[in-house]
Amino acid sequence: MLIADSLTLALRAISAQRLRSFLTLLGIAVGIAAVILLTSIGEGIHRYVLAEFTQFGTNVVGIHPGRTKTGGASLSGLPSSAKPLSLDDADALARLPNVLAVTPSVWGNAEINANGRLRRVSIYGVGPGMLVVFKGKVRSGQFLPTDEAGNARAQVVLGPKLKDELFGAENALGARIHIGGLRFRVIGVMEPKGQFLGIDLDDTAFIPAGRALELFNRAGLNEINVAAAEGIPSETVVAAVKEVMKARHGRDDVTIISQEEMLDTLGGILDVLTMAVGALGGISLLVGGVGIVTIMTIAVTERTNEIGLLKALGARQNTILGLFLGEAVALAAIGGLVGLLLGMGLAQLISFFVPALPVHTPLSFVLLAEGLAAAIGLAAGVLPARRAARLDPVEALRTE
Repeated sequence: MLIADSLTLALRAISAQRLRSFLTLLGIAVGIAAVILLTSIGEGIHRYVLAEFTQFGTNVVGIHPGRTKTGGASLSGLPSSAKPLSLDDADALARLPNVLAVTPSVWGNAEINANGRLRRVSIYGVGPGMLVVFKGKVRSGQFLPTDEAGNARAQVVLGPKLKDELFGAENALGARIHIGGLRFRVIGVMEPKGQFLGIDLDDTAFIPAGRALELFNRAGLNEINVAAAEGIPSETVVAAVKEVMKARHGRDDVTIISQEEMLDTLGGILDVLTMAVGALGGISLLVGGVGIVTIMTIAVTERTNEIGLLKALGARQNTILGLFLGEAVALAAIGGLVGLLLGMGLAQLISFFVPALPVHTPLSFVLLAEGLAAAIGLAAGVLPARRAARLDPVEALRTE
């Protein structure tokens, strides 16, 4: 029998029982729609989180005090034998080959008093290399100048939102403000950077790291960030940084995390999350598969006479098997197509009404979902099709 004839017979059998066929393919459609929708949300979150981190570049290496992956803080307030990171450590790392820029980092919260207004915001103590390391831009004025590490001037660069809150439309450059108990002069305003994982980077102030140590009464830096040259393997930079820090501290007492390592770990976690939510939607597909088995079993029973006639006319077992398998695959494929349209439509609706929730449907997910639907139809139709193919033609013709 020709493939075109087999396809015609399968579609005719489906259309002969419209309601039953519709309910069967609806089960597959709902399952595929659930898989598409959940994996689209998972993939969207995956891309959003990675984009949040990569906006600062992918060639950044972070050095944290202490042998820990959590930023170096000692547990439960217990004293640590790790030597604090210093501004001199940052200067030493800046002299390494293949290093574009280095910025020490100290952060905390403090009250800012300016122009008769008072606000409590995040304060970041950094170095002049921060613009290179974290890809920042200055909208007006200038960024922190290169001063001696322990003798930095009391100057501050405001985030655009903080500038608007304190000064409105007025020019903030040259203004004197108080941060904590110290007095600073505004020398610049940053370009908008937006939010990073819920943290408003525009509602911040940047001061020299040396002044931040004094402001927050800290003995050492929170971390040092190094920007390596493009094309240089992160392992090379990490090895050089480790050698310098070990020579300066007398032992290996820092944690070094490259942006590449962090993104790989984060990407793996997010991939598992995407697969997990997709598997939840896959439960609906199992229900749809059970529906196909049930409907095809009923179809074999109802069409026993037809099967006997085909066999009496010379149809082979493989032909009968192919007819019923084709019908099962057609049901699943049509249901899969409906489910794809439904799932992608729901994903777009969510993206339209909830712009904050990232949604993305890759083409690979679409092809995989449709292939999965066809595979479920094939697997679900095997047993009923084999039963039909093995019927004795004489006994089949006698069946009422």
